Amino acid sequence: MDPRLLEILVCPVTKGPLVYDRDKGELVSEKAGLAYPIRDGIPIMLPDEARQLEG
Repeated sequence: MDPRLLEILVCPVTKGPLVYDRDKGELVSEKAGLAYPIRDGIPIMLPDEARQLEG
């Protein structure tokens, strides 16, 4: 994941910051409780595609 891309991407729901989870291949929005998948190096920033975080 390109660090420069991480600097400009925000959660489409909250407009808040995202945290890159390298092990799971996801961008996590803690505020929204969602994890957006990264497929073939491309972040899928659609709320319908996001995984709901537990807890």
